[in-house]
Amino acid sequence: MEKASPNKMGTAPMFRLIISMATPAMFSMIIQALYNIVDSIFVSQINEHALTAVSLAFPIQMLIIAVAVGTGVGINSLVARKLGEGDIKQAESAATHGLLLGVLSWIVFAIAGLLITKPFFALYTDNPEIFEMGVSYLSCVMIFSFGCFIEVNMEKTLQATGNMIQPMIFMLIGALTNIILDPMFIFGIGFFPKLGVLGAAIATVIGQILSMVYALIIVFCRKHAIKIRFKGFKPSLGTIKNIYAVGVPSIVMQSIGSVMLLFMNQILVGFSTAAVSVLGVYYKLQSFVFMPVFGLNQGVMPIMGYNYGAKNKKRLLLALKYGCLIAVVIMTVGTIVFWAFPELLLSLFSPTQEMIKIGVPALRTISLCFIPATIGVLFTTLFQAVGKGIRSLFLSVLRQLVVILPVAYVFSFIGLDAVWYAFPIAEVVALLTALLMFRNLLHNDFKKLDSHA
Repeated sequence: MEKASPNKMGTAPMFRLIISMATPAMFSMIIQALYNIVDSIFVSQINEHALTAVSLAFPIQMLIIAVAVGTGVGINSLVARKLGEGDIKQAESAATHGLLLGVLSWIVFAIAGLLITKPFFALYTDNPEIFEMGVSYLSCVMIFSFGCFIEVNMEKTLQATGNMIQPMIFMLIGALTNIILDPMFIFGIGFFPKLGVLGAAIATVIGQILSMVYALIIVFCRKHAIKIRFKGFKPSLGTIKNIYAVGVPSIVMQSIGSVMLLFMNQILVGFSTAAVSVLGVYYKLQSFVFMPVFGLNQGVMPIMGYNYGAKNKKRLLLALKYGCLIAVVIMTVGTIVFWAFPELLLSLFSPTQEMIKIGVPALRTISLCFIPATIGVLFTTLFQAVGKGIRSLFLSVLRQLVVILPVAYVFSFIGLDAVWYAFPIAEVVALLTALLMFRNLLHNDFKKLDSHA
């Protein structure tokens, strides 16, 4: 078995290591959040039907991202663990499988893009303009999704080796290309054709493809801790199973949120459409608080996975400790902002007086979930990093479906202001459950690790 040379994830001072690995990911996640808002602004300037068409397509886009990122998380976890064990050959095999899985995922969605887009939109609208724009947009995004799938898998592979700068550049290339090309293709600026909603889809896939091309150049032409090798490569069902043991729960976890929102909206619409709008505004605002934490997770996960593979219990738990401390600081700031300036935050979305009346107490109440949520997210990351993806899935289902929806429904009989308390209650229950799961790991799997490594 080929042995690895010393890796910074096993030796560098922990706090400095986390900051160096997480900062690029945190920055790129914030850019991604900005891109999502700008993209919606451009599309909404066409007309209301255009925004409706893109909104109807959004759940399928979320599914594409869920499959891409979930598979990438599985690759990241396996590569990091194998590097920690010093098994470069298996780490490289996992990375090579990751590239092939990206291609296979694209083929599935490309076929679906050819077959399901018309029946899908027929379920939601009989308006010919919305139908036509929606079908053209979603077909383009699905058929040309190979850029997304392959880029994400390369991004997660490099992150697993401790390289966080290049993955940040991958994401920036895609996001900035999309932002620049959106108005060009949508409105026909300069020599660009005026394509409307289809132009938004074309800008999206061009950004993804350019990001993928750059990622492949970096992966194959630069020196890294591992290489993707096709010479003598044989697909292994065992490796694929190990990737998806973590990847499938992650895919499902990222898909659960949309299901939760669907049912929450059904509860809220019983009060008013303004209540539904407030929840939508909250999710746009909270992304700027949670995105840095998700970036932190991307930096912490490979450190945890590496040290678990290296059987270094002390550094594994130190990564968890510092990750939680940094995340709590971020979320404390977020909670203070949501409590001190709720009206200012709402004013970014041209709210009605009814929205302000509902939204001010809503933002303050829901933000109580920030700190327990972020600690729970770090434990979820730990479970993924050590190959216990099912525990992460269980926590997500518990938090976003099992607790929050029944509590919100029961509290709806008390009043709208009570419904918002379902969010912090669900996060506290999930955190307590995560702590119990962590205690179980300490008394079982982690006992095999060397505390003094």
